[in-house]
Amino acid sequence: MIKNKRISYIISELKDQYLIDDNLRPWIIGFSGGKDSTALLQLVWLALEQVPTELRKRQIHVICNDTLVENPIIQNYVDDVLEKIEQTAVQRELPIFVQKTTPRLEDSFWVNVIGRGYPVPNNTFRWCTDRMKIKPTSRYIVEQVAENGEAIILVGTRRSESITRANSIKKHEIKGKRLTKHPNQANTFVYPPIKELQLEEVWYIINAMTSPWGADNSKLFQIYSDASADDYECPTMVTDDKHKSCGQSRFGCWTCTVVREDKSLTAQVNNGKEWLKPLLDLRGSMFDERNISDNRETTRRNGQQAVTQDGHNQGNYTLEYRTKLLKQVLETQKEIQKYDSSMELIKKSELIAIQVIWRRDMAIPSKNYKEISSYEAVSDIYNKIYHKELDMKNLDEKLQKEINLLKDVCDDKEQDFNLIQELLELQKQKALLNRKRGLKDEMEQVIEKYLRKEVI
Repeated sequence: MIKNKRISYIISELKDQYLIDDNLRPWIIGFSGGKDSTALLQLVWLALEQVPTELRKRQIHVICNDTLVENPIIQNYVDDVLEKIEQTAVQRELPIFVQKTTPRLEDSFWVNVIGRGYPVPNNTFRWCTDRMKIKPTSRYIVEQVAENGEAIILVGTRRSESITRANSIKKHEIKGKRLTKHPNQANTFVYPPIKELQLEEVWYIINAMTSPWGADNSKLFQIYSDASADDYECPTMVTDDKHKSCGQSRFGCWTCTVVREDKSLTAQVNNGKEWLKPLLDLRGSMFDERNISDNRETTRRNGQQAVTQDGHNQGNYTLEYRTKLLKQVLETQKEIQKYDSSMELIKKSELIAIQVIWRRDMAIPSKNYKEISSYEAVSDIYNKIYHKELDMKNLDEKLQKEINLLKDVCDDKEQDFNLIQELLELQKQKALLNRKRGLKDEMEQVIEKYLRKEVI
């Protein structure tokens, strides 16, 4: 028996909305593993259990976005919870389906920072939100809409969280209506069932009510206690680039450099999670070294000049700095693997993609890089740190032959060579993902840029 009247009312309302005859538009729940998304899913689950089995026809999709640079403690906890949700839903014959989304290889944090040399995010260049959170989530929503015609997103947003959240809810809500149209996604609606809940009620759901999928919610409470910096989490359901969640979040990316200090990660280290300190140190180093002129090129990747009036370089990272950063990441990874040998900060597929980008960057004459042979290959860096073989020799040899042949064909015409290199880089990136979506449009943009230069 639930004593809180508001919570009981929300469960009743969820049940009523679930049973509405609207062509069974699927529900999509963004699940971060934090307090609000956990409370929301528990209430949805309890409402569904009150629905007769023969009427449980509407599918509920629990979607969790993994940026691949999540706080390891949070990610391990979330992975365990997702497994329990999936298993218990099957056992109880509930139409609840779990889906984890990740950024495409070309959009991953390390491929962009170490591979392409993008400076780590800040408030004015927060490229990570779109590539790592919005795109993966949006793709899944689009797929559901394409399959079902429409979809309903359930969000754990609450008025009492902040003035910003309250204003956002007020802006989009329609008086007397539970659902509002999504501001960006076509044929998609938003439903915020717990918008009126207070923080104390959220914790009541988590601490006083048994997890319906059998999770130990005391672990979640302990995570919040260990990361006691502010009462905030980075939600998984981010579909708008105006969302200001990242940067101050308790449960965000450990690589986040939008703010000077990661209070939550610092608090976790201070509360006994000393093995996280190498991550904190690396994150601090990336923040401090972001705007050092010697670490930056004079141009951006599109060729645009990026030098201030006082001569400060603001282009992408130099190859030297990218090399240094890769060494730091691998050394940090090796250090935390002493605590957990299965933990990866950077994936093998990302290392391969980085090697491909580096080779192509070094081959462009306008970059004025040193001889290719003077740079360490990704595989060499890995092998030195781990004292084991990551064999990319065949890849390197193939890339070098390709570059030499291309130079001969272009007859030392730098602009032609650069054009083909850019087109090849695009194709290679898509091939690594085994996806060609968007390739045609991107190639046309590169060719158009080349033609404009020719005219000039």
